Amino acid sequence: MMARTQKVNLEDPRGRRAGVLTRTPAPSRDRFGRFTEWVARAMGTPMFLLILSLFCVGWIMWNTLAPEAWRFDSQTYGFTVLTLVLSLQASYAAPLILLAQNRQDDRDRVQIEQDRQRAERNLADTEYLAREVVALRMAMTDVSDQVLTRDVLRQELYALLEELAPVEASPAPTAPTDPSSTPAKSQPAPGPSAR
Repeated sequence: MMARTQKVNLEDPRGRRAGVLTRTPAPSRDRFGRFTEWVARAMGTPMFLLILSLFCVGWIMWNTLAPEAWRFDSQTYGFTVLTLVLSLQASYAAPLILLAQNRQDDRDRVQIEQDRQRAERNLADTEYLAREVVALRMAMTDVSDQVLTRDVLRQELYALLEELAPVEASPAPTAPTDPSSTPAKSQPAPGPSAR
């Protein structure tokens, strides 16, 4: 038989590749943790206390009122088997509850860290926005200080004209005259030419 060769597309993420590199998903390692939390939640309910109380009452009544042949726990020894069952239940319940509390502590620690990071980001964003608002206010103040009103512009133009007036009053150096600027000699008006 020929061995089957499968073409592996290395451009696909590892989880989507077909063939030899594909791994089956591992069973959840968290299943026991979820079980411990379920036990802790179940033991902390009034229904659990009611069921446990009914179980103990039923046990005692059965071993007290049932015929001697049907009894499995002796009243004379103080219901030793019941005591053993309750001790066994308590010895398993305490570690399961502690495991559930440890898992909750781990989740709380992660949540606190995420809240701290979120608060830091919010603080940084708020500080950035505050700086931007201050920069905008300063820019608006600068712009409003530089706005020229009509009166200010008029006063500036008058001041400039006053500065230029003494310059016009002083004698200007004589420059060569431009023939187009001098009055032209009177020439005869063009008329019909005589032939």
